Amino acid sequence: MSDVDRPGGGRGAGLLLLGVRHHGPGSARAVRAALEETRPEVVLIEGPSEANDLIPLAADEDMRPPVALLAHAVDEPGRSAFWPLAEFSPEWVAIRWALEHGAPARFIDLPATHSLAWGRDEEADETDEADKEGTAGEGDEGERATGAGAGGEARIDPLGVLAEAAGYDDAERWWEDVVEHRCVGGTGDALAPFTALEEAMTALREGHGSGGHDRDPDSASGSPVAPGQDLVREAYMRLQIRAAQREFGGGVAVVCGAWHVPALRRRATVAADRALLKGLPKVKADMTWVPWTNRRLSRFSGYGAGIDSPGWYGHLFGAVDRPVERWMTKVAGLLRAEDRIVSSAHVIEAVRLADTLAAMRGRPLPGLGETTDAVRAVMCEGSDVPLALVHDQLIVGDVLGEVPAAVPAVPLQRNLTRTQRRLRLKPEAAERELELDLRKETDGERSRLLHRLRLLAVNWGEPTASYGSTGTFRETWRLHWEPELSVRVAEAGIWGTTVRAAATAKAEADAVATQGLADVTGLAERCLLAALPDALPTVMRILADRAALDSDVGHLAQALPALVRSLRYGDVRGTGTAALAEVAAGLAERILVGLPPACAGLDADAADEMRRHLDAVHGAVGLLGDAPAPGHGDLRARWASVLRTLATRDTVHGVIRGRSVRLLLDDGELAQDEAARQMGLMLASPGTAPADAAAWIEGFVGGGSGGGLLLVHDERLLGLVDAWLTGVPAEAFTDVLPLLRRTFSAYESGVRRTLGELVRRGPGAPSGSAATGFGAPGFASGLDSGRADAVLPVVRLLLGLDEDTRGGEGGGDARAGLVGAAR
Repeated sequence: MSDVDRPGGGRGAGLLLLGVRHHGPGSARAVRAALEETRPEVVLIEGPSEANDLIPLAADEDMRPPVALLAHAVDEPGRSAFWPLAEFSPEWVAIRWALEHGAPARFIDLPATHSLAWGRDEEADETDEADKEGTAGEGDEGERATGAGAGGEARIDPLGVLAEAAGYDDAERWWEDVVEHRCVGGTGDALAPFTALEEAMTALREGHGSGGHDRDPDSASGSPVAPGQDLVREAYMRLQIRAAQREFGGGVAVVCGAWHVPALRRRATVAADRALLKGLPKVKADMTWVPWTNRRLSRFSGYGAGIDSPGWYGHLFGAVDRPVERWMTKVAGLLRAEDRIVSSAHVIEAVRLADTLAAMRGRPLPGLGETTDAVRAVMCEGSDVPLALVHDQLIVGDVLGEVPAAVPAVPLQRNLTRTQRRLRLKPEAAERELELDLRKETDGERSRLLHRLRLLAVNWGEPTASYGSTGTFRETWRLHWEPELSVRVAEAGIWGTTVRAAATAKAEADAVATQGLADVTGLAERCLLAALPDALPTVMRILADRAALDSDVGHLAQALPALVRSLRYGDVRGTGTAALAEVAAGLAERILVGLPPACAGLDADAADEMRRHLDAVHGAVGLLGDAPAPGHGDLRARWASVLRTLATRDTVHGVIRGRSVRLLLDDGELAQDEAARQMGLMLASPGTAPADAAAWIEGFVGGGSGGGLLLVHDERLLGLVDAWLTGVPAEAFTDVLPLLRRTFSAYESGVRRTLGELVRRGPGAPSGSAATGFGAPGFASGLDSGRADAVLPVVRLLLGLDEDTRGGEGGGDARAGLVGAAR
């Protein structure tokens, strides 16, 4: 019998196969106990063999799990795979034991150079990111092995089969009962769990074969059947085990997924194993350590690492005694931090309830289900709202690992790391908001870094709305670091060795590849935000070329606002915008010329879209101010002329005509009497169809433009609308009702209520009521001086006015001043 065939229970010089569940704290404790008892000469671990040189870094004091081995193709960094390791992962425990005891530790799984090339010719849209990770990473976990099998064959779930055989309907609960709650230290046989699990897996593989793991992904499409990746990996691991036995003579311990143990135990010739490895595809690959997070260990994040509750498993691994009591204390501390009333009595009662539930359910110790039920009932008063916080913060957790500076990395990653440290922007798994004041040097550099990373598709930060300030000098970012961003950084490494150089090269390439005018202008805006002056000449040249060739006014209108927004950053960011101003002025000139004919003959949908373009251009022209376009006079005055043309042209849709009148009125280019006259002509003309009149009203007071308040404060306009609406023929009313409902439903409830009150009063109300605000039901016809004097001290205190205005002479003036100030 060869060394490979020796029983797993052998000690000393024999082969020790330790079948584990990846990320299982019970398996991790069992591995540590087995290694302490047997003291092997070498520890072999399931993992890509190229990572052997990275193993010593696990002993670095700056290495804090969870971390992951990252492999990526050198020529195609997006083709990557992760091997995550948590503090409670058996593989991590084995690595740490070997380093602490001076024993060699080696990875023996199929090299990533092959696993990354496996299925390389498949269409990219047939697999998502999680599938690619699982192919060479955790998707092959022996004891889990869930998901669809290759070639459409169903892949069994070993844990599920064993749990069902034991009478459990939940594989997680079965695993907790037979492994996680089993005492493996101090007393008892440290190898007993592995012997039992190997026997179960052997019987399972005898009954189910490879369980859907032995067919090539292309076999279902009619290509020749080839051995699947699991069989190839197991053949490679057997060869590595033989090599270790020849080198060390004996005392070899292997830590691998329990599913692989029977395959590593069975007889197989060296020639047969080498035949399986012949002709495997290859790519050039690099490997490194990267930080990982608990959320990426959880199924809830979309990455099937085999555990639902990494925070809970980490607690089980770290709690030497009284795990339930310590867990309830953690939960109480979290809820107290959220201002919930939780006392020590709640903790005691929750522990008692968890123990009672475990006894009623026939479990050896309370598991996650029992503790969660107890927390919900005792500490959360039956509510799932605070329980969701417990799940998010404790059961899953926000832990982000750290790796030492000595780990291999692409030059771009090193530059990014140095910049993060210099700017004190530490990557964190928890989502947080960052307020930046661009007038400060450090905040300005932080903003430029985040904008440059976004250009490189490394979306560490997402810009969000700023509260409390509307100035262009302030930015708010929502930061959230995900492990996949390390892959994005590796991908972006092809553009340069520093963040600035890479962002510049990427922006220039994107400008050349981009076809849409609005996309190019957006890219120019992002280059200004990221302070990339070297990329701007290329982007501006392409922008000018695209603008000269694009005759679609809609495209020009979409492009102009982004350019004008970019001009506003010149003062705060210190970025030169002279070239941008010239292009913006030329773009505005083309819009002014082309807009009137482009607005003629539009249907309802096209007119509504053009109305939005009209609003955008109006805002852009307002931001441009009074800066003249070269040789063409004042842009603002010429824009007002264009709006007057649109407002009076019969071939223009009513929505655009109404919006043009409203924009002119808001800018003071049209008197209120003239606006009322325009509305009267449109609504009172017998030749105007009801649908056209309704569209005009939608353009004038609709679209969230504050039209409701305009009608509240100008009862003449409201009266015109009311008179027109009451005169609409019954047969046409049903046609205009949807448009009117859309117009008025956009108003706030208070505005709608006031409009209803004004309409109910009718035209017989006092003429001055609208102007003074008095005379409405519930108000007297004038001011009550005595009651006003009584509140003067409080109002004066609120407004910070001098005390010498109290009472006496000038009291009336004080009242008038206070009322005016309050208004």
